[in-house]
Amino acid sequence: MSTTSTRLFLGFLAGSLSHLIFQDALLGTLYIMHLAPALPWSLMRVPPLGVPASLNLAFWAGLWGLAYALVERRLTTRFGWWLGGLVFGIAPLAAYWFVVLPLKGFGIGGGFHLAMVPLHLALHAIFGIGTAILFRSGLLFAGRQVRRT
Repeated sequence: MSTTSTRLFLGFLAGSLSHLIFQDALLGTLYIMHLAPALPWSLMRVPPLGVPASLNLAFWAGLWGLAYALVERRLTTRFGWWLGGLVFGIAPLAAYWFVVLPLKGFGIGGGFHLAMVPLHLALHAIFGIGTAILFRSGLLFAGRQVRRT
């Protein structure tokens, strides 16, 4: 595989796994503490293809992981690798608040309910950090040179 294809593959994998591992683990923990409204790892089918909700979200998180793979070098150079991942987590949150929720008829930010804003921030922050950790681990596993920060 070329360097670009390796980075893109690892980005997709890191994004998907970050959702399934980091984001859903945080959501599960918060649910147990009665701070989140829903359980993670849902097998409820979602339209139009009828795939389980967790796999649907993992796919979209994988696409965000592709985006991370494309900007990772710049983010790492500017912020360091884990803080760069944290900063990257803002992008999917902004897309969720300003594109996805309005398209679903919930308005911008879903009305920015005070209880949900910290939850969304925490989930997307952990997604960004998890993506950075998994991507960097994948690069190390693939034998690529990674700059120390």
